[in-house]
Amino acid sequence: MYTIGDYLLDRLAEVGITELFGVPGDFNLKFLDHVVAHEKIRWVGNSNELNAGYAADGYARLRGIGAFLTTFGVGELSAANAIAGSYAENVPVIHIVGSPRKELQASVAKIHHSMGDGDFARFFRVDRELTCVAEDLNAMTAQAQIDNLIVQVLFQRKPGALHLAADVASTPCTPPKAPLPLIEQLDSEAAAQEFERDLKGFLKGRTLAVLADVLVHRFGCQSTLQGYLDRSGVPVATLSWGKSLIDEETSNFAGIYSGAASHGDTRKTVEEATALVTVGVDFTDNITAGFSVAISQDNQVDIRRDTAYIQGNAYTPLSMGRAIEILDQVTAEVSPEFMPVGKTNPAEKVEITDEPLSQEQLWAVVSRALEPGNVVIAEQGTSFFGLSAHHFPTDTVFIGQPMWGSIGYTLPATLGAALAQPGRRPVLLIGDGSAQLTIQEIGQMVREKVPAAIFLVNNNGYTVERAINGEDEYYNDIPAWDWSKTLDFFGAGDFGLTLRATTGAELEESVAVATANKDKLVFVEAVTPYNDYPEQLKRVAAALSPRKH
Repeated sequence: MYTIGDYLLDRLAEVGITELFGVPGDFNLKFLDHVVAHEKIRWVGNSNELNAGYAADGYARLRGIGAFLTTFGVGELSAANAIAGSYAENVPVIHIVGSPRKELQASVAKIHHSMGDGDFARFFRVDRELTCVAEDLNAMTAQAQIDNLIVQVLFQRKPGALHLAADVASTPCTPPKAPLPLIEQLDSEAAAQEFERDLKGFLKGRTLAVLADVLVHRFGCQSTLQGYLDRSGVPVATLSWGKSLIDEETSNFAGIYSGAASHGDTRKTVEEATALVTVGVDFTDNITAGFSVAISQDNQVDIRRDTAYIQGNAYTPLSMGRAIEILDQVTAEVSPEFMPVGKTNPAEKVEITDEPLSQEQLWAVVSRALEPGNVVIAEQGTSFFGLSAHHFPTDTVFIGQPMWGSIGYTLPATLGAALAQPGRRPVLLIGDGSAQLTIQEIGQMVREKVPAAIFLVNNNGYTVERAINGEDEYYNDIPAWDWSKTLDFFGAGDFGLTLRATTGAELEESVAVATANKDKLVFVEAVTPYNDYPEQLKRVAAALSPRKH
């Protein structure tokens, strides 16, 4: 018998989902029977609901959309943090919540996993605050509700929540009769013509550079932008949020811009351009060292998802892709002068020694060892700030969470990213404090045979917090774990390989071993001093100091 649950699964498969993450619960078990029987979607269980949400988020960043399943109330709220992060970071994730049967909800009985007051819509109201769309499925309208939710999640690039009552999931229905009616953004020809005309006038006699960020990727314009940069040779920088958005091996790559924390040459290319084109850029405190941005609107062309601006004047509706195409054409016609590009890779200057391992050596060694095809996942903290300043090879994908910044996110996200694109080897960089939040998901990596290289930075506590306030306070300490037993504890056996590095030279040896064992799960414990901070983190910490708030 074909059911509403089957319809939901078929629609998820239609948009490219082949793995469903989550945790079983009594309100979703019958639906789970349909999941395991589905021809295209595979169940991937997680250690807890928060990790499931993080895994779906990492999956969606590479696959384009992700989904996970929890049970009503207890599981649903456990995942709320992950869904809020997906919203903040523009990641399209669908949270399916298995809820009590409709007649049980109507009876206002004291059902477990509820708050015992008969209000079964309470958690749905929470979901509505954390998503771009939320649907509580009714059997009569479920198919239309499912279609609307998936279409909106894909178009808005934000998460959605779907409550699936057990009896609704098992209600008979018919399969989809037509493909999903996806939304296509429309452009105004008048806006396009005005933007082209005014852009020509603006670029004449000015020096041009481009600053791009993560929203270019989220809204599907990455190849359009890269094509423009390849043809024109215009110098381009990205923010750390959008790292790996463009090919960093090209001669026109100007580095990572982070306001006052930028490399000097990068800062000059961006801030001294008299025609700076920002594409998909959102400035946040973490990625700009406390909004230390020196960019004048008088010199700026700002291209957003559906609007372009020249010196603050709006041209809309004009899609990001169309605006980039116009920029490409106008650049070729006007031939403006380009800003210079200097040397911007600090990893080239770092000498590796037998001295105790420093943060500077750590990130230089790791960045030099990266290979094309890697997906690099850096935990918010020393990992993100330390690594994002270094160049990555061509065809490398970078995942961080600088906007939401929930510690522990990256470990489950690594599982999701690995299953989204199995051909890419994951390289995870995570601190000891963050790892203690979500370490359980290594069990799923072992079960799924994910050949990740995990670099755990053992610096004895919450180092980002130490940099901001209380460097020697005990509230920034964590329990001392014996990390050498991690893979054994999770049953990795011969699939796992554990290494430890306390000097730069030992880390180079460990990296060589990890590179030579691409078919294994390699765990490298990298020991650094508790009060050693990447330079960029020092500047960001100063900006985020309690004295600033």
